[in-house]
Amino acid sequence: MTRQSTLLERLPAVRGRLSEGASLAKVTWFRVGGPAEVLFKPADVADLQAFLAGCPKGVGITVLGVGSNLLVRDGGIPGVVIRLGRAFAEIRTDGQRVYAGAAALDLNVALAARGAGIAGLEFLSGIPGTMGGACRMNAGAYGSDLAAVFVSATAVDRTGTLHRLDKDGMGFTYRHSAVPEDWIFCGAELVGHAGDPAVIQQRLNEIQAAREESQPVRARTGGSTFVNPTGQKAWALVDQAGCRGLTVGGAMVSEKHCNFLINTGAATATDIETLGETVRRRVKETSGVELAWEIKRIGVPADSSLAIAPKSEA
Repeated sequence: MTRQSTLLERLPAVRGRLSEGASLAKVTWFRVGGPAEVLFKPADVADLQAFLAGCPKGVGITVLGVGSNLLVRDGGIPGVVIRLGRAFAEIRTDGQRVYAGAAALDLNVALAARGAGIAGLEFLSGIPGTMGGACRMNAGAYGSDLAAVFVSATAVDRTGTLHRLDKDGMGFTYRHSAVPEDWIFCGAELVGHAGDPAVIQQRLNEIQAAREESQPVRARTGGSTFVNPTGQKAWALVDQAGCRGLTVGGAMVSEKHCNFLINTGAATATDIETLGETVRRRVKETSGVELAWEIKRIGVPADSSLAIAPKSEA
């Protein structure tokens, strides 16, 4: 009887790093979830392209940013998880334009724009994620969204082909883009307008103060849990359903802002997802509104036959 090869042995050679059974709980904001079957950190765009071109068909590919708006289930993620690193975090400014790699933190993009006297991107400082995630979901906050400042983006498809997308090609709608789910964003170009860095900093301060006053920013959370229904606020519907402070295991609906779920310290991904589904059911019962998850839930349950055993550090 021959030994069955591992996924790692079937993958193409890379210049970046491949790790089996790498922990993902350490890199998600909830601090929960199982490991990746294989974690790939590409050295650069060319390394990413070559890997995707040579990756066997049928192998699942999942892209992970900073894990801010994400819930990884307790059984982990089968297949390959791609996490873009430092090579994808570059930020450059030119006139009133900003280029940001997909791994660049939205906050850092806003700060770079301030430093260059570019106004209009301050809202990004209120979004706890990366530019890749912002492109994927048309991230927005504090009166603006990515579509309002977007010029173009680059993305690699499953065959390793690099694409350049203009605004029409993104198909932006509220908290959504129409780009195929299996395309991986590499970077984006944004545009603002000339501004006084001191005035821009004042707006950044206002956004920071507003976040700290109204959101549990220092807790283990995944950001806004549910999408605001048209003409309504998700937090108000959750509050009206009597869910403020509701708990399941180590997961709790935030007392400060009840569209946030919190890991109080010992929660599992199952606790958090179960709590979210309980909230959705109660909101449906009390208001007739069916809330949609804004947090992306990926991976398999711990009791799944596909559950991944941890083998190494991420």
